[in-house]
Parts: sequence; structure tokens; C-alpha cells
Amino acid sequence: MYLTQGLHRSLQADPQAIATIFKDRVRSYAEHADRIAKFAGALQTLGVHSGDRVAMVSLNSDRYAEYLLAVPWAGAAVVPVNTRWTPAEIAYSMNDSDTRVLLVDDAFVDMVPILQDLAPGLTTLIHCGDGPTPEGMLSYEALVAESKPVEDAYRSGDDLAGVLYTGGTTGFPKGVMLSHTNFVTSGLGTVASGELLKAGDVLLHAAPMFHAADLAIWSGMTIMGGTHVMVPAFEPISVFKAIDEHKPTAMLLVPTMIQILADHPDAGNYDLSSLTRMLYGGSSISEGVLKRAMARFPGLRMTQAYGQTEASPVITLLLPDDHHGDALRSGGRAAPHSQVAILDFDGKEVPTGVVGEVCTKGANVMLGYWNNPDQSAQALRGGWLHTGDLGYVDAQGFVYVVDRLKDMIITGGENVYCAEVENALSKHPAVASSAVIGVPDEKYGERVHAVVVLVPGRKASAEELAAHCKEHIAGYKVPRSFEFPEALPMSGAGKILKRELRESYTAAQEKG
Repeated sequence: MYLTQGLHRSLQADPQAIATIFKDRVRSYAEHADRIAKFAGALQTLGVHSGDRVAMVSLNSDRYAEYLLAVPWAGAAVVPVNTRWTPAEIAYSMNDSDTRVLLVDDAFVDMVPILQDLAPGLTTLIHCGDGPTPEGMLSYEALVAESKPVEDAYRSGDDLAGVLYTGGTTGFPKGVMLSHTNFVTSGLGTVASGELLKAGDVLLHAAPMFHAADLAIWSGMTIMGGTHVMVPAFEPISVFKAIDEHKPTAMLLVPTMIQILADHPDAGNYDLSSLTRMLYGGSSISEGVLKRAMARFPGLRMTQAYGQTEASPVITLLLPDDHHGDALRSGGRAAPHSQVAILDFDGKEVPTGVVGEVCTKGANVMLGYWNNPDQSAQALRGGWLHTGDLGYVDAQGFVYVVDRLKDMIITGGENVYCAEVENALSKHPAVASSAVIGVPDEKYGERVHAVVVLVPGRKASAEELAAHCKEHIAGYKVPRSFEFPEALPMSGAGKILKRELRESYTAAQEKG
């Protein structure tokens, strides 16, 4: 299996079919492939060798779709950067992955000088926006125009295709190594479900293209030879306009985005009838939002995906016909390409209905963590990917996630690891100790809540600590609420009892 396989198939089957649509740019598969081969040639001329990493920090665009195929065409591996990260977080991932080439669009060129200071290994910076190319950067369009196309390197199978950084429980992001087989397997699994992508489909990319979920559905659509329509970022009116104008049939969103579209007062001004299938993930969807979405998008069939980056990322799928009753609280059944088991701490499978750790295996499971063999061995022990989530399987095979061993918060579809936030808080001189938990939030599903014990004699307000955190971590990771007790509940082993913090918070909310 190899990422460029679908592109080669489309070139042979229907080279004049539309591959990408972005703003006023419409390109056929023949044009798409020509630009990919030329940019791959440019990368090789710039010294990119087999297995090297090439990163991109950019909003969605047709050039993003070209990057995702040109880098493996050149024999290298992609490093899609989370656009919500701070320069310090981006620089960490660049240094950790030893990335030397970075593509940057107009939205992020202002952070380039900071990145150069924090990540001195970045030797080649390529401007991939529509505005003027800044001094010291190479023009993406000039490289494509001036370079000769090269032959596909045909890296495949277990060859490294990408390093995707996810939050780290130790306070630092981990680089998830995904192979060509990993990416293609997850893409094929979405197709094999029979519900998401079909030949001739038009897929709208409104969720960020750096995200593993969007990469999976991008891979599936590329395999099927469909059309990719991109909007730079999720914004309701731009999404409505894109649906009205380009008639996409499928889209990926998180439940918060679905709620925003379903409840938007201007939605009725646009023809949204082309959209018939939607994949969502990050959290389950409430029946109220589901009903409003179905009313807003007539005939819409919705599929929920549960997974994680380490699984490329799809593990289970809740198909449209299962969106009812208790199953709505589940993540669905194992996806066509995935095997799921609930294991105890000894690695033995537990009976139906008994809570254990959700584990999975399949050709979609990562190679391991970049430069981290110990955590790789721990996550992949016994031949299973241990997700760090606690859950159970019912008699019909539906997987229910009940808690998170990895202490992760999902807010608005974004993963936030508590250790990262606690690490940022610990850098404030007034903070003696802290514990971060996820608490219910009507808009985002969960929000980041910090319980902070201050150094005796020192003062710090919630606003001050939030501003401090913003200097170290992305905005969506910053606590939205704080409380300041005199001490944190501790176990006999000296561990903070976060369960008691959650129970205390719930009790306080019930008392008003």
C-alpha cells in the first residue's frame, strides 16, 4: 500500500476529473499530479532525501492536498502542524522530528522569525500562500513552475509516511509515526463501511487538514478518485457558501461545528441539499443536536468515528442506522479494518459489559512514537494498541468509553492532555501545585478546569494564570475556569485524587 496509489489510479481512469477546488482555482487530476511531481522534484533539488521529514503549517487549501502527496512522491514523510499551537510548541515538534523543511502560508508567516530562533534546524522555509513571498523564503509557486517533474519514489508498506504530533501525558507532545499502510488502511476502512465515501463524491474539507481524522477521510476520497473542496477554516458562512456553490456530498466535522451550522440563523438562505453524508468525531452527539442537524440537512446520514492518532485514527464507527437509543452514547462497533478488545491490566480480555482498557489491533496501528521506544513498547504491548481509555463492549458489539486512563480532555473536538496544562501552570511563581480536569460544557462538550493551590503568601487571579498559560500552550488548552483550594486531595501513595475533584465540582454545581 502507498499513499500515492489513488492518484495513479485516477490519472489512468479519468485524468480530466476534478481533483481540487479552492477559491477560484479548479484543477483536474492531470494538473494535480503534474504539480505534485514538480514540487516533489523541487524538494529533492533542495536536498530532501528518502525518509526526511517535511512540515507544513497552513490553513486548508489545494496546496495542502498537493503537499500531502508531493512529500511521499519525493520519498519523504509529512509532518502536518497543528495550526492552533504556539511557536514554542511548533518549534518543539520541529526539533524533535529533526525537520529541516517547513511550508508556511500567509496566516502564519509572522511567526517565522520566532520559529527560526527556536528551531535552528529549519534550513528551508517555503511560502505557500497567495500573498507576496517574504524575504528569506522560497516561493511555492515558483518552485512548481521552475522544477522538472520526477518519478514517484513509491515508498510503501511500513515505510514512514508521516509524523503526527499529539499531546503528551508527560507535558510534551509525542510524534506518532504512521506508515503508508497505516494511512491507506484507515482510508479504505472508511470506504468499506459503505456509508461515507463513494466514487464520484465531492468532499468538503472544513475541519483542519492537519488533523488525523481529516487525513483519513482525505485518504479515502483520494483512493476513490473524488473531488476535494477546501475552505481555509471552519466558519459557518464560508461553509454554507461552499455547500451551495460546489454541491459537496460528504463532510467531516466535530459535534460542536455541527451544532453551530444547525443552529445558525442564516442557514436557510443557502441550498444545503447536496450534503448527504457526514462523519463526526471527537465526542458523541446529543439527540437534540442530531435532530436539528437532520432537519437542517435533509436526508443526511451521520456516522460517528471513535479513535486516536495512533490508530490513523479510526477504531470504531457508529453507522447512521445505529443512531438511536443507548447506542448513541457509544462509539459504535469496530470499523471494517479494526479489531477491538477490552483488556484488564494483565492483558486478558474481560467479559461483555465489564469495564477495562479499550485496545485495538490492525494494519492501521502506528509504527510507534518518534524517538521514544519505551513509550512505544508500553502502548503496543502484547500486540495491541492500548488506547488509554476505559470502556466496555455490550452484547451487540458496541463500544462505550467511560473514562480516560490518559487523563485527556476533549474540548470542541480537540484533545487536551492535563499534564501539558499542569506543566504550564507550574511555571508561574505563585503556583505551588495544580490539577487539571475536564468538566461539562454546553458548547464544547468539555472545558479545561484548573484546581490550583497557591504558594503561601502569594496571590494570582484566574485571569493572570490564564494569560500566563497562553504564553506556553495553545489557546484551546488554557483553563476556562479555576478554583483555589488550600490543598489537593491526595491518596496514601501521594497521588492527586482527580476523581474526588470531579465529584466535588459536580456536587458544587448541583448546589448552585
